Amino acid sequence: MAGAHWGFCPWLVLLCACAWSHPKPGDLGREDVRNCSANPPHLPVTAVNTTARLSALRQQIEAWNLSAYIIPDTDAHKSEYIGKHDERRAWITGFKGTAGTAVVTMRKAAVWTDSRYWTQAEREMDCNWDLHKEVGITLIVSWLLAEIPAGGRVGFDPFLISLDSWNSYDMNLQGSNIQLVSITTNLVDLVWGSERPLVPSEPIYALETAFTGSTWQEKVSNIRSQMQKHSKAPTAVLLTALDETAWLFNLRSSDIPYNPFFYSYTLLMDCSIRLFVNRSRFSPETLQYLNSGCTEPMCVQLEDYSQVRDSVQAYVSGDVRVWIGTQYTMYGLYEVIPEEKLVADTYSPVMITKAVKNSKEQALLKASHVRDAVAVIRYLVWLEKNVPKGTVDEFSGAEFMDQKEDFFSGPSFQTISASGLNAALAHYSPTKELNRKLSSDEMYLVDSGGQYWDGTTDITRTVHWGTPSAFQKEAYTRVLMGNIDLSKLIFPAATSGRVLEAFARKALWDVGLNYGHGTGHGIGNFLCVHEWPVGFQTINIAMAKGMFTSIEPGYYHDGEFGIRIEDVALVVGAKTKYPGSYLTFEVVSFVPYDRNLIDVSLLSPEQLQHLNQYYQVIREKVGPELHRRQLLEEFEWLQRHTEPLSARAPHTASWASVLVASTLAILSWSS
Repeated sequence: MAGAHWGFCPWLVLLCACAWSHPKPGDLGREDVRNCSANPPHLPVTAVNTTARLSALRQQIEAWNLSAYIIPDTDAHKSEYIGKHDERRAWITGFKGTAGTAVVTMRKAAVWTDSRYWTQAEREMDCNWDLHKEVGITLIVSWLLAEIPAGGRVGFDPFLISLDSWNSYDMNLQGSNIQLVSITTNLVDLVWGSERPLVPSEPIYALETAFTGSTWQEKVSNIRSQMQKHSKAPTAVLLTALDETAWLFNLRSSDIPYNPFFYSYTLLMDCSIRLFVNRSRFSPETLQYLNSGCTEPMCVQLEDYSQVRDSVQAYVSGDVRVWIGTQYTMYGLYEVIPEEKLVADTYSPVMITKAVKNSKEQALLKASHVRDAVAVIRYLVWLEKNVPKGTVDEFSGAEFMDQKEDFFSGPSFQTISASGLNAALAHYSPTKELNRKLSSDEMYLVDSGGQYWDGTTDITRTVHWGTPSAFQKEAYTRVLMGNIDLSKLIFPAATSGRVLEAFARKALWDVGLNYGHGTGHGIGNFLCVHEWPVGFQTINIAMAKGMFTSIEPGYYHDGEFGIRIEDVALVVGAKTKYPGSYLTFEVVSFVPYDRNLIDVSLLSPEQLQHLNQYYQVIREKVGPELHRRQLLEEFEWLQRHTEPLSARAPHTASWASVLVASTLAILSWSS
């Protein structure tokens, strides 16, 4: 899944640059689709009337003696996807885009979002809101300084502000005589009232042993061992990201879209365990599984989710030290822990530990990718038969793709099904109302993934059923070359991903092409499709055996087509001529690339050999599964599409093109 979809700055090569957020030269001057100067204002029919909501919020702002109130776009756990009841910014503004910050004063209301969402924001917001087409806390603070007087108070919900964000607001307000005010009562929630969607209440369940790499007791013992070995001797670890608690206890539910998580915190102490959650969601069997009826070191004491701040505050009154990961700890918990009792690392020990899969977890993830490959191959076969009939659009294609295999729990993100020029938008997803017909004359990109009980998957393939242009073939082949070059790379152990990711870009850079999103991200075992802290960015941790990462170079030609080739790969030990500690990647995605788009003449002998070896692995892994399921048509398709490629004969859909290529090759040999 392209980096533009991740819940963080999507790309770092040498400098941090959110490339998809950069406006095009003409965009900043483009007129707002709203005509707010007309009387009455002229608005799109999709705009939401927020007058009453803003009036009620301003009453709360005044009651709390504030000058302004900040409304972020996240939840209390910094989740990539958030639940309906956490969509506060969307509700107060009408703007449903996933990225953007709102600020309300007694006189004005404004939203800051990046270029991906400008048109959407203009169509969904009424004239109560000013749209700022730049992003960054520095810009928000500059606006606040111009709008509120000295001595003003800017309120915020500390559970929705990360440590980095709070530090940035605080630093930019230094010397301004404007005060940041932490208010644990969310003012938007007060206004939203009974209309606010309910917090999910589906059961929280324990994974079957067959789908876990270790028992929760083994995981707890591991983390406690790390606490004992730590130089600062922490007495507790505070877990705030939802996947941390889900992983630690092998528990799952469905509170978050596309992620099998539940709202929770964990305070793992050296001699006890506190799990903050809605107790009513556990069955008697799950309560017994957690040993919740006792107080021994391996018994999980359940406390109400809403009590986490008070409980942590009470705990730190003693002679203790709390270990946190600053990337996922929100200010609401950080501010109650005295600095001298804080042990702060970028990531918690749970986040680091779950990034490295043990042998059973590796086997589970690989098995899920075999079944996912069957689903993708069935889809590609279905497309080949139906696209020429003109009966498939992007949305119906995405719906077909979401029908998955055994142990399937749901998609791991919204399927990206993009034809022609829509594929040039790396964050594009169709809707039932807005979509494009698939055509044999256009390139088509599908980026899909599943949540299976044994693993999370993510794969992208780009295809063309007709006659691609020479430039399309070259661009596709160079993206493939980058994928291959990074996949087969041998590198020293403990190398950072940011050092490696340029290998995925070199073939594109050689001819002046590039892509503006991340090259890869970690992936979990029935957890996050974008699992931190693995990847190729500056703030990712170094590569180690047992990690899984996506490898997904691309190229996007604005207004015409988009290409992305994404595989998931396991970091494994490399065999080298001389002794040493070296690593490489083992690709575990098993779907062949589009032969119609590969210009074999561009591939080096080593790249061609690697590609043919990969195709042989696909046959060995997926072929038996197709046979077992009696999917004979799909098996025949697989055999055709994994035939070894030859440097002498580029494979296209046309015999004429093969003949021309052969003639050119003969002429080149004779010269």
